[in-house]
Formats: sequence, C-alpha cells, structure tokens
Amino acid sequence: MPLQDWMKIISVDDHVIEHPRVWQDRLSDRWRDECPQIIETAEGHHVWRYEGQLYPQIGLNAVAGKPPSEYGMEPVRYDQMIPGCYDPVERIKDMDIDGVHAALAFPSFPGFGGGVFQRAQNKELALDCVRAWNDFQVDEWCATAPDRLIPLGLLPTWDPELAAREVERLAQIGTKAVSFPDSPVPLGLPSFHDPVHWEVLWDSLEAADLPVCLHFGAGGFVPGFSFATGRPDPNAPFAVAIATFSTNLMWSAADLVFSGVLQRHPNLKFMLSEGGIGWIPYLLERLDYTWERHRWYQNISRTDRPSDLFRRHFWGCFIDDEHGVTSREAIGIENILVEVDYPHSDSNWPNSRKRIAENLRTVADADVHRIVELNARELLHFGDGR
Repeated sequence: MPLQDWMKIISVDDHVIEHPRVWQDRLSDRWRDECPQIIETAEGHHVWRYEGQLYPQIGLNAVAGKPPSEYGMEPVRYDQMIPGCYDPVERIKDMDIDGVHAALAFPSFPGFGGGVFQRAQNKELALDCVRAWNDFQVDEWCATAPDRLIPLGLLPTWDPELAAREVERLAQIGTKAVSFPDSPVPLGLPSFHDPVHWEVLWDSLEAADLPVCLHFGAGGFVPGFSFATGRPDPNAPFAVAIATFSTNLMWSAADLVFSGVLQRHPNLKFMLSEGGIGWIPYLLERLDYTWERHRWYQNISRTDRPSDLFRRHFWGCFIDDEHGVTSREAIGIENILVEVDYPHSDSNWPNSRKRIAENLRTVADADVHRIVELNARELLHFGDGR
C-alpha cells in the first residue's frame, strides 16, 4: 500500500451540522426571535426557522454510519444523527476511526456558500449571521482541536465591500479559506465576468492569501434544475444530479479561465470542492482547443493558454476517483487534494483511509504524500506557523 502510516490525510471537504444554538448564542438580544433557530414540527422533524421559512435537515447530509440502503431525502432529527455530525469532540473521535488527521468543514443550514443569507430580506441580520457562523467556526468548532480542524469562512456575498472587510477580519482570526458561490448568477449576483463588481473582494483575498472554495451547488444550482419553473425536473430521480455534480465545477472553471479575473489577480487560488478530478484532463484539452480557434474574435486573452491558467489557479478535490488518479499527470500532482465528505452520502466513513489508499495504490510514495497532505498544508497554510 503506498499510503504509509506516517502520512496524514487532510480532507478539504467535510461538513458540519450546526448545533441548535449557534446563532442564539452569538447574536444580540435584538435578534433573539428572528435569528435562525431549530423548532420541532408537528410531524416530529427538527427544522431551522428563519425569516418565516422552514429549512429541514436533509437526510443525505447526515448519513455517516448508515448503510446506503437506509439513505433518504426525508428530514432528520439530531437524535437520528451520530454526534460527530454536530459535536466537534465527537467529530475528532470519528476522524480517528476513519484514519483522517485534519478536516475543513463546510456549513449546512446556511448553504455551502451562505446562499440562505444571500437570499435573506433583512441584510443587517444576515450580516450578523454570517459573522456569527464564522466566529462559531474559529472559537468553538475548530478551537476544540486547532491542529485537526481547519477554519472556513462565509462571506456577505450581496456586498463586495462588506465581503472584503470580512476577508480581512477572517485572516486576522486565523481562518484558512473562504467559501464562495460556484456560480454567482443563479443567486442574482453579477457574474465572474463583471470587470468591476468583485474587484475589491479579489484584491482582499489576494492580500490575505486565502484560497476560495467553489463547492458544488453553493450557487444554488443543481443539474436538472429548470430556470423556467424554478424547480428540479419532477420526473428525474435525484440520482441524475448526484451523478453529474462535477458539471457545475466544469462550468465554474471555464467561466473563470475566460473571465480575465485570473490575469488581473495572479495570486487568486480556487479549490473545486466536491467535484472530483477525472473530468479535468478533458476540460483542459477542450479549453485549449477552443482558445486556439476562437480567441481571435472574442473578448478573451490571446496570449494566456487556458490549461496554464488552470494549473496556476485551481486545485481539484476528490473523494473516490480512480480514473482521475490514473490521469494525475495530466492534471498536475500539485493540483490534487483529497476529501472525505463526512457525514454526507458520498463519504466512505469509517473506511476513508482504506479507500483513499486503494485509489492511490499505483502512485509513488512522494506523490501520495503530496496529494493526501502536503498540497493542502501549503495551500491552506495549515501547520506552517501562520
């Protein structure tokens, strides 16, 4: 087995189920009745209530420890989850069982990129909610084991000036990365191609050297979604979306490569969270093919080869992707990271280390070490004294 015992797995995509008092414990009394809080429905479900809307805890988001035959989309209660979903002390125990050293965890109720707060009516409260979640990550979740749990930050995406200031604050309190919509447009925001709107945010991220996580679905779009109806195709099983998650991030990467953002901000770094890596060689080939033929008459760079831009600015992340590992040289060893996705339905917990080793069984030790640990340490400045 190439995954040696001394190599420490760093997962760059796990998830935390927020405990019921995350916002009540951190917001002022002014917001006590309006902030997100858990209620129990007449059917016995635990759901979040915020601005008059109810948000169930989707079953697929907390299936660690269950066989696939018991997975489902129905709402789930806290007492139906294993405690590691929401308790950081128990999370560390579950990571030890799984053979995982460290993990960065995305939010659940707010959406992977904070889309719930982006859509909120009361933006003053939403801003306080974003900051409260960020403080929860640093002061509670990750403070439990700062050498094992890696702080992630959300941003007030509706205001790039506020977002830039939050980036500065996050850097000061030790946050290692931020989450951002994989595509801003479905949320009603300007696209990556806007030459002005996001510039102050990109500047702040470069200055702080914080990588940007583009998590599948953080922009509110999933494959099979109809813009005409605003709903998924009712006739298609959700398996269609699950199987094609990576198409979101193919779009995100292509969008950014041709946007001009990467030329204006040469130190921006993007992590393609929960997208797999097997598709990357094809996309790089297709991007270059398109660029060779179409750069002369479109508003895209005539000098910067897309595959070169990709390798300078993007990191692919995989949970279980044997085809991607086989194609690792075409992707770039230094551009590959591993994910565990605990406690979601793609996770291999409690066998993540075993399954990662199986994925990497033909890979040289030095490259295995870089993929499972060193790339993440360098990108996130985790364990480097910062």
